[in-house]
Amino acid sequence: MTVPGIDRPRLVAWMGRNVPDAGELQSVSLISGGRSNLTYLVEARERRLVLRRPPLGHVLPTAHDMRREWRVISALAPTPVPVPEPVAFCGDEDVIGAPFYLMGYVEGAAVRTREQLGDPPPEQARRLSERLAEVLAAIHAVDYREVGLGDFGRPEGYMSRQLDRWCQQWERSKTADLPEYDRLVERLRERLPAETAGTLVHGDYRLDNTLIRPGDMEIMAVVDWEMSTLGDPLADLGLTLTYWHDRGDEERATIPVAGDVTVAPGFMNAAEFAQHYTKVSGRDISDLGFYVAFGNFKLAVIVEGIHARFRQGKTVGEGFDRIGSAVPTLVSRAHRMLDQP
Repeated sequence: MTVPGIDRPRLVAWMGRNVPDAGELQSVSLISGGRSNLTYLVEARERRLVLRRPPLGHVLPTAHDMRREWRVISALAPTPVPVPEPVAFCGDEDVIGAPFYLMGYVEGAAVRTREQLGDPPPEQARRLSERLAEVLAAIHAVDYREVGLGDFGRPEGYMSRQLDRWCQQWERSKTADLPEYDRLVERLRERLPAETAGTLVHGDYRLDNTLIRPGDMEIMAVVDWEMSTLGDPLADLGLTLTYWHDRGDEERATIPVAGDVTVAPGFMNAAEFAQHYTKVSGRDISDLGFYVAFGNFKLAVIVEGIHARFRQGKTVGEGFDRIGSAVPTLVSRAHRMLDQP
């Protein structure tokens, strides 16, 4: 059976030379794909592996840099941050048509919806939300120089560059003028925080970018490191809280991203999550409102891009006809965060 993005004979030959302990290749199947990097389950006689490669077709190397992902999970493997086992990297595009890497298979699932979560006891759900904060703090506590990531990014000026980057993305994808968006950018620029000591940042940290072990709800691995760099750790926290859905937040329920897991009984609310993060990290979160506002701004730009592709007929699936209405809602939520004292 042909699997898109995989040249099986060449992969078999490469694995024979580079991962001989895996044994004979038995099957390759796509786990997830789309605009992001593609993920495949590789079943060999002696072990199960996972292969990551860029999307099919033309992609920007900086957005889908396999060596970058490989480098960060390799650096984090000996640290307290749970990541899949790094197995082998291939930079030779002649093997499957793009650079790729193999990592160990993790017994766990990415949970995005209440249905996927099931009905764990409330104490397990609370512990899962605590662990999510603790793992985020562990990422930010990594001595990135010590693990060989000293040149992984430029922490200085990170938030200013992020603002410029997402403003440029908005201009490329906006479907209509939105004065409240323009006012939001002005307010964010005026409120840019003072420089802080940079850390490793994940760039897209949320529950469904972790793998959860069924049964005890333990976080087995953090995945999807494609946006990781060195920067302001509170940007990670702010984006995580942007995705968070508190019980009773009906407005948040209208934003069709990141699922509804956190409304399950037992989960901490956003404020409790932030407090647990600062308790275990020791970080000052007195300016957290700015970072949550920035998270809503960033998500508004991302959603506008999805809306633009829907209007161009370039999306697949249902529900995209309503996603554009989330943009002004996210912008409004960002303004409200900046309004708080």
